[in-house]
Amino acid sequence: MTKLIPRITIDGVEVDYLDGNYAQPGGLSAATLTFKIPALEQGMQKLWNKEVLLFLNESDGVPIFRGYIKRVKETFEELEIFAQDILGYMVKGGDQEVAKIVLTDTDNLDGLTASAAITKALSKANLSSKLSVLGNTSPTMGTVRPPLRGALSVLDIIKTLLSQAVNNNSTLPRPNIARIIEDGSTSQLVIELEADIDSDPIVHTYTEHNNIVSLSINERRVPTVIVVKGKDGVSGTFSHDTAISALDRNYLEVENSSLTSPASCKDFAQKLFEANLKAQYEYGIEVTEGGYLNENDVIRIETEDERLSGNYRVIGKAISFSPSDYSVGITINKKPPTLAEYISSRDN
Repeated sequence: MTKLIPRITIDGVEVDYLDGNYAQPGGLSAATLTFKIPALEQGMQKLWNKEVLLFLNESDGVPIFRGYIKRVKETFEELEIFAQDILGYMVKGGDQEVAKIVLTDTDNLDGLTASAAITKALSKANLSSKLSVLGNTSPTMGTVRPPLRGALSVLDIIKTLLSQAVNNNSTLPRPNIARIIEDGSTSQLVIELEADIDSDPIVHTYTEHNNIVSLSINERRVPTVIVVKGKDGVSGTFSHDTAISALDRNYLEVENSSLTSPASCKDFAQKLFEANLKAQYEYGIEVTEGGYLNENDVIRIETEDERLSGNYRVIGKAISFSPSDYSVGITINKKPPTLAEYISSRDN
């Protein structure tokens, strides 16, 4: 295993830390960094909202986390510092409790692509210096279905715009996602199509005898009542009574403009149910490698158990570290969740 020595800076000044934990849940939820520094540090009393960078290795030029201090807990021996990335800053940070903008008939985001609309929303909320936008949705769409009006949070605007773009070029609709990356000088919101585990390049391979420490399985919500809206207002609903009895009544609603009849909508809804049922489980693995993996990366797991072997999509990761040691955990699933589930289950 390659030796990594994480490095932390506060407002550009490197600090000595005792230990720390980084968590990136993915899905437009805020990444967090919690770490402890000795209480003997001087000049650290006014830390609120200071910029914090976490470098996975001391030689790295680009951080894996850029955030802002939200809480400081002091004891006689140490200071425990809690920071969130720009997504957390949007919810509770800066000069306002929630980063909001007001959209009217004369001042709005109408007619813009998702990327341009998000860029304008960030500018109106005075957040453009902290976050820039890369990429666009597939398919490219304007923000006119329906037009956005009123006092809206920037984060809700981003989620709404993503929910309006569905790629129907494959058997099942694939959602667009947005994730935060770093370029060394600022945070960037990358908009991209969710990875296809069957066709996208494999970023890393794990084997049970090499770089997997442990594996756990979590059951996730499976939609049992699925509504599909097609072209010109047609729709169809599929429900599975046995699954409802076993898994509860969970709703999923998607759009597929290529469908022109209630029967085709219902058939498509049944295919969605079957796909989600096969992807009923999320997997958490503790590994010796993977600190640089990103949400939406495709990895491969090779084990003697054929049920667990295969390609997976990275959902999130967590890193625990000290000046002398670190451990990495990643959350993965075999099939990405469909659009409505992604949007509804990833609220901050």
